[in-house]
Amino acid sequence: MIADLIAKNGEARLVDLARGLGVTHVTVGQTLRRLQTRGLVTTQPYRSIFLTSAGRSLAEESRERHDLVARFLIALGVPVSVAESDAEGMEHHVSPETLAAFEKYLRKG
Repeated sequence: MIADLIAKNGEARLVDLARGLGVTHVTVGQTLRRLQTRGLVTTQPYRSIFLTSAGRSLAEESRERHDLVARFLIALGVPVSVAESDAEGMEHHVSPETLAAFEKYLRKG
């Protein structure tokens, strides 16, 4: 979501993340601290949130996984809005082998 907000608005703010995720600013703050510890984001008080190069790579990989899962679900006949929503959770739990199978299936169609 951070990458999406930066692409859409030119910045990602804590309040926008909280609103988009439907959680409190405290929850977002805790998550941001974990992401900082992992070297994925940088933050400064009263400023935007920035992705590090590792954070940008992870965001791109996550977006690709999401898009592949959503495309697969749509190919199966799942409505687009449902596929997008379902893919949001599934993308984090699908193995590389399953993703490869999804890709193979989509290439055939």
